[in-house]
Amino acid sequence: MVGVVAYGSVSSIKALWETRIKRSKEEEQKRTARGGAPGRLSVGAWEDRAILARLKQKLQTEDGRLILRIEQEEWKTLPGCLVQLSQVQEWQIHRTGLQKIPHFIPSFQNLLVLDLSRNSITEIPKQIGELTRLKELLLSYNRIQFVPGELGGCESLERLELSMNRDLSELPDQFRNLTRLQHLDLSMNCFSVLPDCLVALPELAWLDIGGNCLQHLPEDIHRMEKLHTLWLQRNELERLPDNISRMASLDTLVLSSNRLKDIPPLMEGMSNLRFVNFRDNPLILDVTLPPKKRTTEDDEGEDDREMFGREFMQMYIQESRKRAFAALNMHRVNQTDEDS
Repeated sequence: MVGVVAYGSVSSIKALWETRIKRSKEEEQKRTARGGAPGRLSVGAWEDRAILARLKQKLQTEDGRLILRIEQEEWKTLPGCLVQLSQVQEWQIHRTGLQKIPHFIPSFQNLLVLDLSRNSITEIPKQIGELTRLKELLLSYNRIQFVPGELGGCESLERLELSMNRDLSELPDQFRNLTRLQHLDLSMNCFSVLPDCLVALPELAWLDIGGNCLQHLPEDIHRMEKLHTLWLQRNELERLPDNISRMASLDTLVLSSNRLKDIPPLMEGMSNLRFVNFRDNPLILDVTLPPKKRTTEDDEGEDDREMFGREFMQMYIQESRKRAFAALNMHRVNQTDEDS
């Protein structure tokens, strides 16, 4: 009877140890699969704590807004433990070599500003559309080649900057869903046409699409009723649509370094246009502003007029009209001589 009891005790102890050994091996396998060192089960947890503590040191509060600011440090990827800081309202992460926006970005529903300019980001994740409170998305000076349609889900977006991504040439049709977008920077990319979805944006007031390959503007550009600033410098435009004269809110128009050969006569009536620049275009007519009149004999101030600005535009249109009338009169005279 004693032997039976002893045997039973040994069996239960053996089973207990086998269970412990099996559990230990399973945990060790899980740790190894995650990239951790065998036999050190808490290494990952300690690493996350250390990274999280480092990230917390990057938090700042400005104007009541909690900001995560990282400048000129190497962060090619952002760790998953960052979701523990989901209360952050603004990211300012610049010159870190960051290669992608993390897929867990929807965890930051309090995010109002996402500034990741001057990094190495190659794509915008589809999950970005889940940030319905996001107001500013700044991704200039990256390597983005494609804008997903899901971006149209950012219904609160007011400012979007995508300049200097070089290979970016299209926008999705869902872009027209950004009904609150006011400021858009698409400069220094590869757009050959102004996307139709931009004309449909009801609140767009500021647009820079300079430094692209635009060859023409849409005939219905006047539909951009609230646009007050339009930068079109360094493109390949050869003509302007007549309807540009119907843009009642436009007060700044930059057209320098294009291939324009003429200025639409209808632009003469654009009293709202305060600043315009036609410098470095192969215009047909050679028009030069007359010397500035001195108000007094002692007035030797510099001529501060824009030589290819609004006054130049008005004079060019007047000169063009004079020559057109002269040509018409000459044609009538020749026609009369032939009839006689």
